[in-house]
Amino acid sequence: MSEIHRPSPRHKPVALFVTCMVDMIYPDVGKATVRLLDHLGVPVSFPAGQTCCGQPAFNGGFHDSARPVARQFLRAFRTAEVIVVPSGSCASMIRHYYPQLFADDAALYPLAVQIASRTWELSEYLVDGLGIDDLGITRPPVRVGFHDACHGLRLSGLREQSRRLVANVGGVQVVDLPNADACCGFGGLFSVKMPAISAAMLKDKLEGIAAIDLLLTGDCGCIAQIDGGLRRISADDPRRVPVQHIAEFIADGLG
Repeated sequence: MSEIHRPSPRHKPVALFVTCMVDMIYPDVGKATVRLLDHLGVPVSFPAGQTCCGQPAFNGGFHDSARPVARQFLRAFRTAEVIVVPSGSCASMIRHYYPQLFADDAALYPLAVQIASRTWELSEYLVDGLGIDDLGITRPPVRVGFHDACHGLRLSGLREQSRRLVANVGGVQVVDLPNADACCGFGGLFSVKMPAISAAMLKDKLEGIAAIDLLLTGDCGCIAQIDGGLRRISADDPRRVPVQHIAEFIADGLG
């Protein structure tokens, strides 16, 4: 399998992949991503043929079912110079598993490698790709903590990028939560197939949330899981804080 070389994304237009959960449940995350890129003067397109990246089937072990979905992704984004994804989970699927998924397909493997090399998670694109970690934003005083989503953290090293972006927002105090890197128990199909274990993991996660006004993360699956758990605890519990995608948090400060 060829080594993936990542060309610089600077001075190139972006093709936005919004992911299934953004499309169906959290459309404001997609809108916030476009606002942010527009603010930076980055041309943004939305390939109309995009659907799912194939991760649910792939994670469930159904690779033959994941391939047709991934093929459609390759068709939709084949001409994209840079692909930006507001999800560490989906970005990691494309970057790390597409070459594996098409390793035996002589026709599509080169394209899968190219697409993997051009794909960036949003905070990674801004900080590592463009070299931007201060957007000149000021917000009312707020204490924020982070949840590091598993796939982005462990497969793509996504941690410091979002913290640097938020720490440079005026009025923000970043609080280090004790279990920021602990899994929330979502894991896509995992939360459906093993609900009892998922609920126990979520309970542990919620125990570590305190002394903040807002919890930030970069994956909508984690938002759904954690926000659902927080909404089920009593209204006067100090852990009951809003959960927001980092793209929305930053875009809200743009005015």
